[in-house]
Amino acid sequence: MPFARLAAATTPTCHIGLGLAAVGRPGYLNLGREQDLPADRTVEALRERTHQLLDAAYAQGVRYFDVARSYGRSEEFLAGWLSARPDADDVVVGSKWGYTYTAGWSTDAERHEVKDHSLATYERQRAETAGLLGDRLDLYQIHSVTPDSPALTDKELHARLAEAAAQGLTVGFSTSGPAQADAIRAALAVTVDGEPLFRTVQSTYNALETSAGPALAEAHEAGLTVIVKEGMANGRLAGPHAPEELRAVAAQTGLGCDAVALALVLCRPWAGVVLSGAATLNQLASNLHAAAVDLDEDQLSRLATLVEEPEAYWERRGQLPWH
Repeated sequence: MPFARLAAATTPTCHIGLGLAAVGRPGYLNLGREQDLPADRTVEALRERTHQLLDAAYAQGVRYFDVARSYGRSEEFLAGWLSARPDADDVVVGSKWGYTYTAGWSTDAERHEVKDHSLATYERQRAETAGLLGDRLDLYQIHSVTPDSPALTDKELHARLAEAAAQGLTVGFSTSGPAQADAIRAALAVTVDGEPLFRTVQSTYNALETSAGPALAEAHEAGLTVIVKEGMANGRLAGPHAPEELRAVAAQTGLGCDAVALALVLCRPWAGVVLSGAATLNQLASNLHAAAVDLDEDQLSRLATLVEEPEAYWERRGQLPWH
């Protein structure tokens, strides 16, 4: 599978990926976007910012880039960058289907995305992704699977996904919500002709939300590559929003709160790729310092005091405004 290239890499930053959720569309729920992005968030302005981030990430050894159909024009922006960088043939590209972007390039839309895990949506979005990324797509993930998702029980969908896998595409899923662990374990049980369907899982895990950890360890033990998203809790673990204990540990390391927050995830033995969601070049550079952070037992214990109950964490995330 394509992630074997990352596992075999010797560059530490190869285990950090770049997700384009924050720069593929003008509105998102990360804190601090007013300062991070240009006031005039035109398609061209965000295309340019995306390409700058991709250039900088690639130059620093990042080799996994993560997009989705619902991340505005993220697939389009990445496809354009790949076309202009034929030397970047070692890049691993992952996208997701299951949400449709509905904001119409607005920051104040009533609904920014609509979820649908039906076979019809898969077929439509698979064709849309193929039209942009073609054979550069390595990984296709079901976006935000929850325990009640029909994608976990739709045998016809499973058969179509297995066909795609037989043709060389890696099939995975992402999770969200307070029951991530249940969704992960349910997905691990999905088989087609006696073989596990999914080869990767992408979940939220950070200093505040660790509830998926045991299930992610089980997924890793079962042979799946684990990708971690929202390692900085949509900005709650960075800059002025960072809690006091995190700031104290960061001061000890001499690096930023964001680097420490990502380092906490990188040190988990089951974490294959940890995503940076940087929206600026400075954020990206700071995030990449996570590969050099070596947290000791005392520091890990201090960070463990930050953990919230899953329901409280996800309720607060759901209240974050789209900026």
